[in-house]
Amino acid sequence: MGVVNVRVGASADIPRSTPVPWHADAMSDVDGVAALLRAKEAELVRSRETLTRPQQDQGSISFGKRVGDGTAMAVDRLNTVSAHDTLGTVLVEVRRALVKLEDGSYGRCDTCAEPILRGRLEARPWANRCLKHS
Repeated sequence: MGVVNVRVGASADIPRSTPVPWHADAMSDVDGVAALLRAKEAELVRSRETLTRPQQDQGSISFGKRVGDGTAMAVDRLNTVSAHDTLGTVLVEVRRALVKLEDGSYGRCDTCAEPILRGRLEARPWANRCLKHS
C-alpha cells in the first residue's frame, strides 16, 4: 500500500500537511495526476526544443574591451543553456514521478520512503523527495 498526497474525495478537507493514504478509491485521481504529469512532460519537451532551435540571425560576434552585441549574445546563450539544463532536470523528475505512479510508490520520498506532504505534491506533483531530503 503506497501513499498519495493529492485531493481524493472526502480527504480534501484534511489539512494540507497531512499525508493522505493511498487506497483503491483514489484511482480516479491517479488518472488526473498522470494526466497532469504527462501534460507537464509535454510542456517541458516543447520548451527545451524551443531553446535548442538555431537562432536565425546571430550576426558576427566580437569581443573587445567594450560591452557590445557579442557580449550580450554570449550572456543570452549562457542563460539559454542554463534554462535548458534546468528544464532537463525537471523533466527527469516528472518522468520519475510517472514511473512511481505506475509502480505504486508515488507520494513516497525516494530517499527515506516516508510520505511526501500533500501540500508539496499539490504545489509540485513531480516531487520525488520529502522536504527534508529535497
